[in-house]
Amino acid sequence: MHSTATPATPATTATPAATAVTATHCPYCALQCGMGLTAGTGGGVEVVERASFPVNKGALCGKGRTAPALLSSRVRLTEPLVRSHATGKLVPASWEEALDRIAAELSRAREEHGADACGVFGGGGLTNEKAYALGKFARVVLGTSQIDYNGRFCMSSAAAAGQRAFGLDRGLPFPLEDIPRTGCVILVGSNLAETMPPALRYLTELRENGGTLIVVDPRRTRTAEQADLHLAPRPGTDLALALGLLHLVVAEGRTDEAFIEERTSGWEGARAAAMAHWPEHVERITGVPVPQLRDAVRMFCDAEASMVLTARGPEQQSKGTDTVGAWINLCLATGRAGRPLSGYGCLTGQGNGQGGREHGQKADQLPGYRKLTDPAARAHVAEVWGVDPDALPGPGRSAYELLDALGGDVKTLLLMGSNPVVSAPRAAHVEERLRSLDFLAVADVVLSETAELADVVLPVTQWAEETGTVTNLEGRVLLRRRAVSAPAGVRSDLDVLHGLAARLGHGKGFPVDPEEVFEELRRASAGGPADYSGISYERLREGEGEGVFWPCPAPAQDTTPAPDTGQAQGTPHAPGGVGVVPHPGTRRLFLEGFATEDGRARFVPVVHRAAAEEPDAEYPVLLTTGRVLAQYQSGAQTRRVDELNSAAPGPFVELHPRLAAGLGIADGEAVAVVSRRGRAVAPARVTSSIRSDTVFMPFHWPGEGRANSLTHPALDPVSRMPEFKVCAVRLERAERS
Repeated sequence: MHSTATPATPATTATPAATAVTATHCPYCALQCGMGLTAGTGGGVEVVERASFPVNKGALCGKGRTAPALLSSRVRLTEPLVRSHATGKLVPASWEEALDRIAAELSRAREEHGADACGVFGGGGLTNEKAYALGKFARVVLGTSQIDYNGRFCMSSAAAAGQRAFGLDRGLPFPLEDIPRTGCVILVGSNLAETMPPALRYLTELRENGGTLIVVDPRRTRTAEQADLHLAPRPGTDLALALGLLHLVVAEGRTDEAFIEERTSGWEGARAAAMAHWPEHVERITGVPVPQLRDAVRMFCDAEASMVLTARGPEQQSKGTDTVGAWINLCLATGRAGRPLSGYGCLTGQGNGQGGREHGQKADQLPGYRKLTDPAARAHVAEVWGVDPDALPGPGRSAYELLDALGGDVKTLLLMGSNPVVSAPRAAHVEERLRSLDFLAVADVVLSETAELADVVLPVTQWAEETGTVTNLEGRVLLRRRAVSAPAGVRSDLDVLHGLAARLGHGKGFPVDPEEVFEELRRASAGGPADYSGISYERLREGEGEGVFWPCPAPAQDTTPAPDTGQAQGTPHAPGGVGVVPHPGTRRLFLEGFATEDGRARFVPVVHRAAAEEPDAEYPVLLTTGRVLAQYQSGAQTRRVDELNSAAPGPFVELHPRLAAGLGIADGEAVAVVSRRGRAVAPARVTSSIRSDTVFMPFHWPGEGRANSLTHPALDPVSRMPEFKVCAVRLERAERS
């Protein structure tokens, strides 16, 4: 019952030596797989294998192999569009007209309603340079606090939990190469086989090396089929599951008391919270049998080293931060953190989801992962920007809260690289809010469902047509290189911000050259948690282009490289070396200390609580959502690739045979899924690989099959992550329109 698109396979055969190949990276997920681009037959470009890049070693999924299809003028925007006052339709316009109109509307909103009437919404696919420039534009040019990005919907709960426990958030605190060398991995809420196919080899190698794999997922996915143990909890109960495992660890005497004493704080509170979640109680909440809980503890603790890796399953919940915190507590209590081949890690989703939140497009952050509320951070960044620290606005609304405020006190919106009409929770409401704006401007590669609502649409360059840096899920900063020229009429996002800033009275400070932007980003990030100051384009071009792990501070005089074991802040040591030696980057965090004030990891007491919306008599079934192999995120790009559409042509509703029989629904028959927020219709896929109390829908499609018409916008109180992964629905037989 899965997509038939090719999983991780080598790219096309390498081209002859005489053919120039540009080394670059895939534009999709956070693996940022290495690939080469070369001139194709009949024009255009082709993807070729780049086996030297360590993350994927040449393997690519179908999305990566077909990425050049999006470079075609047939499927993308090639000229600005403005909405005609006469007809109400989008019509072609010059760049000057389009930028003038945006600048005029932003100015009008500020003059009539104040700076916060201007909203800015970014994307986790923007390069580091674009994310940095967008945050600077919002705060310096517009003076608005109302900026956030769609990465809030990705791994913000894991980021918040990591900050609480370790004092620092980097998706993986170790390179992917460590995964096959550990003894046991608990993979929570991730279907790597479909979301990051080239990464599945790390789990395959783990088992080949004698390690064990535990997969936690309410569906028996292609990834779960690879597991030694599959735990299938009821959606929304991952927190109780983690607490139940910790309870057993304590009860069976498997805690690492020396590690707890020497390297952590707050254990007593976390221990007491876990002991309130005894196994039989957890079985009643989760549906996972007690013997399976005991097996999981045995496998995790018997191994010399172990890891917990989470993804959107436990994170996209209204208690996502506490849920991830419970899994971190399990690692800390067993001494599985801050040690070689052990630890907690998050599998970042979006292409630059890691770097995108580090450099200023998130509502509460400044470049270098600095806090916007920290006076020292404000002073440092303000000095780089040449502004008064007091002129910088404070934190604004989170992503959903910003979208919900559109048409109220937020009158205009500049949106780059996001499609919330499809991707946001309670999507029909978000679409209504977008329509209520006085003015909407969208910069994108394609005419997405959100761009179709805009007053001005700007066609911008994409991955192969521009140079820029991205940061993958390991914290590896990479250089994506320009391989081809953009079509006439297309400009970069940096060009857009430069043109708007100039029209709004800021003729300097917004260069269009990405390397010049990165040089400023280095200075702005220097000394911050995500310190890029020791990274340069020159370094990233060197060798095989393997990238540099942050933190990587600029070297001081008379230093020698920091050891690979890596302080959390990556600080170079200075035992009397000679000359300036570049910092090597920090491949592995926390081995010598955590990034807290006292160097200790913090236990955080957490307790299970119900989802924001539990099933009842009217809505008796649970809905969970996710991705399929051949499509990506809102599908704005992948739905324009013929090969991918052939493999995954549309939405579906996955349900158990017992549930289908009770409703009289046959495989392939149209079924309506109804929540308190909306209705979606798609064909039924009847399969025993899902719990009988749960249905699953992928979220890549608009229209009547839009899964996010149903999802709940309840927010995690810490991360402000919406509850995508669980809500109450009912099913009805339906005729498809």
